[in-house]
Amino acid sequence: MSSKYDEVKYLVFDVESVPDPKLIKKVKYPHEDLEDDAAVRKYQAEILEGSNGTSDFIPVTFQYPISVCIAKIREDFTLVDIVSLDRPAFRPAEMVRLFWHGVENLYNHAALVTFNGRGFDIPLLELMAFRYGYVVKRHFKDKWAGRNRFGTKHVDLQDWLSNYNAIRLNGGLNLFAKVLGKPGKMSTKGSEVYDMFLEGKITEINDYCIHDVLDTYFIFLRTRVLLGEITIEREQEIVQMTRLFVENNIQRMPALKEYYDNWGDWEPWP
Repeated sequence: MSSKYDEVKYLVFDVESVPDPKLIKKVKYPHEDLEDDAAVRKYQAEILEGSNGTSDFIPVTFQYPISVCIAKIREDFTLVDIVSLDRPAFRPAEMVRLFWHGVENLYNHAALVTFNGRGFDIPLLELMAFRYGYVVKRHFKDKWAGRNRFGTKHVDLQDWLSNYNAIRLNGGLNLFAKVLGKPGKMSTKGSEVYDMFLEGKITEINDYCIHDVLDTYFIFLRTRVLLGEITIEREQEIVQMTRLFVENNIQRMPALKEYYDNWGDWEPWP
């Protein structure tokens, strides 16, 4: 007997995270009396200097998640729903627990879809499972599960589109979304998340995460066209179905309004 979980064949997800000041102080500055934000800023400054001014991004090992958003997709690539885990509390431990419970138990037949998930999102969630002592048996033991780079249980779109890192995808998720006419980055950018978190804007961060999930979903659809799994005509039908979903769910999910207001259609050039 089938269940509501069986219709979901893909989980398109994204994670937003912030630096972990307690861990940074314990590991990097154990003998210094630093406030949380001072420790984060000091580490960022060191990273910026070490990269010759190109980046101050703190490594995944020193971060924790504050948002996990997931789009549930059917086998025919149509959208079932979008969820923000542990909304409105957004507790890191509970978000991580819910994610792995879903992957391991409820949707263990489904494939994960990310943009740079192998490089960040999955390692972050694995490290958090380590921290909290959660069982992630299938993910770690099944050679065809999400840790397999060339398997079918995790489609990392950045990995795939870059010929498995043969090239650097300058522009990233934002570029590919805009090629398809979708909003991409709007009022929020990834580099702003930490400051927004300090200001208590956790709901706005989760809204941003939902937008990234939608962009990732549309990029995923286009890769299915490249693979011949759907036609470009069917892809455009699904895109319009999704636009209707977005419009009809704005009241239930206010994050969708900004996305809908900035919606664009695919108009390839030159």
